[in-house]
Amino acid sequence: MSAVSDRLPVFPWDKLEPYKKTAAAHPDGIVDLSVGTPVDPVPELIQKALVSAADSPGYPTVWGTSELRDAITGWAERRLGARGITHRHVLPIVGSKELVAWLPTQLGLGPGDTVAFPRLAYPTYEVGARLARAEYVAYDDPTELDPAHLKLLWLNSPSNPTGKVLGKRELTRIVAWAREHGVLVLSDECYLELGWEADPVSVLHPDVNGGSVDGLVAVHSLSKRSNLAGYRAAFLVGDPAVLGPLLEIRKHGGMMTSAPTQAAVVAALGDDAHVREQRDRYAARRTLLRQALLDHGFRIEHSEASLYLWATRDESCWDTVAHLAGRGVLVAPGDFYGPAGDRHVRVALTATDERIAAAVARL
Repeated sequence: MSAVSDRLPVFPWDKLEPYKKTAAAHPDGIVDLSVGTPVDPVPELIQKALVSAADSPGYPTVWGTSELRDAITGWAERRLGARGITHRHVLPIVGSKELVAWLPTQLGLGPGDTVAFPRLAYPTYEVGARLARAEYVAYDDPTELDPAHLKLLWLNSPSNPTGKVLGKRELTRIVAWAREHGVLVLSDECYLELGWEADPVSVLHPDVNGGSVDGLVAVHSLSKRSNLAGYRAAFLVGDPAVLGPLLEIRKHGGMMTSAPTQAAVVAALGDDAHVREQRDRYAARRTLLRQALLDHGFRIEHSEASLYLWATRDESCWDTVAHLAGRGVLVAPGDFYGPAGDRHVRVALTATDERIAAAVARL
């Protein structure tokens, strides 16, 4: 076991425990704005769909029901502007994190192959490369990378942690470069429906890809848009030449979304009203928290989309974490997302209205 675990970095969230204890000692309790886990109720229509499918004694399929594939293709065309999406272009996954962590292995990458991801990034991109024993590199501009051994290029827009959005022109340029060099592009778009000061666009949009999804796969999740983090529900949309072999591999691995969850996803993707309601909740919280941080002496950078505010006081991120923990507010240190984040903190909007109000009052 140590041969595998030794390839991995220290689990970053364990480092936050002492600060969590400090914040929890506040007389009015902790305001946890660190992890970014949804706290609002699962919409009733989704719960009803889950319950109605509860009597599911048989094994589900890895590819999902035809109803689920119809829901994904319809949503991709309606929401992302994708064209010509068929069942062969989609693949359900068991939450997006497992996909990110195991994709390099499932693609057959290993020593001598390189995985690239943004300079400030979700740490699981690196974990996936490490698990596969592949090389990895962080970039500011992916088109400046050496493409010789580059097999997998991760994009993340809107970004976790910064909320930065890549525009159509930038995405088009990157996609063209990747295709020129035969590099597979995986676009993590899990926060795409949460744009505030920008309108995020998918790599699946024909204005970006010229009407072809060759060499492109987008990752989408229902965790944030529909409060389904506890359901582990996500999916891929993109190149059938990539998704077909992945489907076969995942069949062997038994990587199945449960049948009740599949039914819940069909309901979630067919309803836009609950997404608008949840966006409104986050928008209100963002407005209050952003102003409170600015008034407290923070500078907010990027943060034009997603569920986070990327904030700095121009000091060590751990000094900022300690400062806020002393006020009962827990945030994530920026260096969890790479050394370039060592003077920032990530502040999540995922707390109840009451807890957000408490954080604002303390700031």
